[in-house]
Amino acid sequence: MSKVSVLVVDDASFIRDLVKKCLRNYFPGMRIEDAINGRKAQAMLVKEAFDLVLCDWEMPEMSGLELLTWCREQHNLKAMPFVMVTSRGDKENVVQAIQAGVSGYVSKPFTNEQLITKVKQALHKVGKLDALINVAATKTSPAFGNDSLSALTGGKAPVATPTAAPAPSKGLLNNPPVKAPAASSATASSRGQGQLRLPNGIQQCVIKALSLKEALLVVKRTETLPQILDSAVLDLEQGDNAEVARLNGYLHAVVAHEPKPDSDWLQLTFRFVDQDAQKLDYISRLIARGTAQKHFIPGA
Repeated sequence: MSKVSVLVVDDASFIRDLVKKCLRNYFPGMRIEDAINGRKAQAMLVKEAFDLVLCDWEMPEMSGLELLTWCREQHNLKAMPFVMVTSRGDKENVVQAIQAGVSGYVSKPFTNEQLITKVKQALHKVGKLDALINVAATKTSPAFGNDSLSALTGGKAPVATPTAAPAPSKGLLNNPPVKAPAASSATASSRGQGQLRLPNGIQQCVIKALSLKEALLVVKRTETLPQILDSAVLDLEQGDNAEVARLNGYLHAVVAHEPKPDSDWLQLTFRFVDQDAQKLDYISRLIARGTAQKHFIPGA
């Protein structure tokens, strides 16, 4: 029996590697290929057959939605399962993907359980899941262990569905502000406020520093501590036009903001994994604006 083949499409190599490792752990007999954007994936789909596509939405050259639309126009790809894996959890985006013919929707950040559940559902609908039963592990513990895949884990969140996908706030600046520690530390050098979506929940944050590669964040400590390598999405809103950017990344470092073990504040280094030109331009504009805008300075 031929192997079930899956194409993973994402412009962030970090995400591609984590998804592939998760799939290999749970489905040892699966053949997995990857592509850095929709254009590369399109070329691969023309040359060879795949049983499932797991695709990001926002990518350079060709987006996930454009790839999905193209697939549904091809006679041999109309029925192929296509699961969107993205930080775009807004209702209008979900509806748009459904109208384009998406088979499933996984919202970033997500747990291994959520990803595997969507993969199993998609393959089951086309009769491909049974092909993996003889080689796939029947228990989930190997796939959901506490290893480097913690970037896709970190909480026992319920399985995501299109109607329940977590949506970023459309008015981040209207949310209750994060009361940062002493003005001499976070507030004086802060670049603004945002919303950090982690596998175990959503936290408001203060952006202390921002570059094209990473953001230095301060968050209030909770019972569940953020984990290094946790996958996350940073929602930022700029200016009066309420332009929102959803920046995909992972936690590169987590340290106490105050020099004591019971620090009430944590300092997170959030590394970006997006290579999308529009997002890089957005970050550049945020950096350029600096702290000149009063409405973008906590406590101003």
